[in-house]
Amino acid sequence: MENHIVSSYDEELKFILRRISEMGGHAERMVEQAVAALIRSDWGLAQSVVADDILLDAAQREIDERAIMTIAKRQPMAHDLREIVGAIRISSDLERIGDLGKNIAKRVIAVHDHAQPIQLVRGIEHMSELALSQLKEVLDAYATRDHVRAEEIRTNDAEIDAMYTSIFRELLTYMMEDPRNITSCTHLLFSAKNIERIGDHATNIAETIYYIQTGRQIETDRPKGDSTPSMTAPVPAGETLLADRGR
Repeated sequence: MENHIVSSYDEELKFILRRISEMGGHAERMVEQAVAALIRSDWGLAQSVVADDILLDAAQREIDERAIMTIAKRQPMAHDLREIVGAIRISSDLERIGDLGKNIAKRVIAVHDHAQPIQLVRGIEHMSELALSQLKEVLDAYATRDHVRAEEIRTNDAEIDAMYTSIFRELLTYMMEDPRNITSCTHLLFSAKNIERIGDHATNIAETIYYIQTGRQIETDRPKGDSTPSMTAPVPAGETLLADRGR
């Protein structure tokens, strides 16, 4: 951040950037606690995460209001303007990450009395560790305005997508093997998708950091490893499709 002749202008910018940092820490905790609640079937912790989301919503509104006021009063140009616009974008991504953490917590409450496949729960835990690591790294890159590191972080999203695809396939198999698994596996599937989306929002933040520092958008297509849109349920061994039976 550049230093300005008007000290109050510097204070306004510092306030916005400090609140972004606080939002990032809050969003990280929400996701971490939501996944912990899912792993341990901790209903109380899940309810706490749901209640905490209101704080993140309030922080986003505060940042938006302060950012708009600063633009109106100071009429910033070039890098300063990108800093403020970037803060608005990043606060929106962090608010959505909080929403996704809250959604995971709500799933914990919904499946509180249902048994969950341990292997799949552990897979989701590992996937969340990747997403949280990516979020932490991108917030560190924002703190140091390291656009080179941000661009590197952006490429890591494909690993989270690939893990989501693997979990999606396993969940389909579990549901087909035993209909009693459908309720818990469906909620785990939504939880996994929420974690995959958290990775996407971390990637959005990385792209915003690059824009703030360079004044350019990243032109290359975002790497994707999610192949679930084209995936179909596996056919159980010994069964054939209806179309094949008529041949």
